[in-house]
Amino acid sequence: MLHPARLRNPALLLRALSALLSYPDGELREALPEIVEAIRESRAINRKSKEGLIALADEIARSDKFEAQGRYVELFDLGRRTSLNLFEHIHGDSRKRGPAMIELQKRYGKAGLEQEANLLPDHLPVLLEYLSCCKPGEMRDTLGEISHVVRRLGNTLLQRNSRYAAVMAALLDIGRKKGLDARAPPPPPDDIDGEWEEKPAFAEPDSKLMIMPEKRRA
Repeated sequence: MLHPARLRNPALLLRALSALLSYPDGELREALPEIVEAIRESRAINRKSKEGLIALADEIARSDKFEAQGRYVELFDLGRRTSLNLFEHIHGDSRKRGPAMIELQKRYGKAGLEQEANLLPDHLPVLLEYLSCCKPGEMRDTLGEISHVVRRLGNTLLQRNSRYAAVMAALLDIGRKKGLDARAPPPPPDDIDGEWEEKPAFAEPDSKLMIMPEKRRA
């Protein structure tokens, strides 16, 4: 049984969500029971979010290994709209993406996070691992800063009937932000570099992780 303080702290849950967004290899499939337990025991998300995440874990567990892996690649590796690389949604292919990557990687290094060589710093599962090491306030602030990207990605996954949308819904829940909307307008065509090019990734000289400021209503 987990200590009540740990149940309220979303750090363990963030690691579980990071794992669920990882490539569904044998290691992930073996860890699914532990991931599901962390989800069930957490008090950081509501019941609906838990049910969606457990359904995703069950789908991965029940699917043929190659079917699950093929579905993952088609969903996250072959299209910009559902890319798990956050700066893809913010900067596209603009030159600002490189410096933003370097800044993010420096912050991981300061936190002692060892990044896998084959993953980019803005890869959402990597960011979630980093946030699991942050103080709760900083963690929620950062989730709030990327909530517009997470929501857009989650809505697109909903429109594709993907259970991976549950992870985005849970992140919005943790960050105390507005949830997903399956009726949201579909995203624009993939060629939207011009729309993203001028959007900032980090606020300087603030030391906080700033992915992209969210517009606030007066």
